[in-house]
Amino acid sequence: MKAFITVSGKDTIGVIARVSNQCAALGINVEDVTQRLLKGMFAMIMLVDLDHCTVSIDEMHQKFADLGQEMGMQIVVTRQEVFDAMHNI
Repeated sequence: MKAFITVSGKDTIGVIARVSNQCAALGINVEDVTQRLLKGMFAMIMLVDLDHCTVSIDEMHQKFADLGQEMGMQIVVTRQEVFDAMHNI
């Protein structure tokens, strides 16, 4: 299953590394990344593969939410199912 991880907030050192390290720790493969700095604000979207994720979906969401809070940023994981469901309505 694919998902998007979106990261946004005030730019700080190590954002990409910390989010990527969290993905690696959870067995999540990063397939593509785009990022931008917008007047001091950082925005990143990662396309990831969850097929080998080592934790439940709920635990994964919580780990990224906790990391975002620790970093002072917002990190949201949106699974492919959500986009598929939106297009079937």
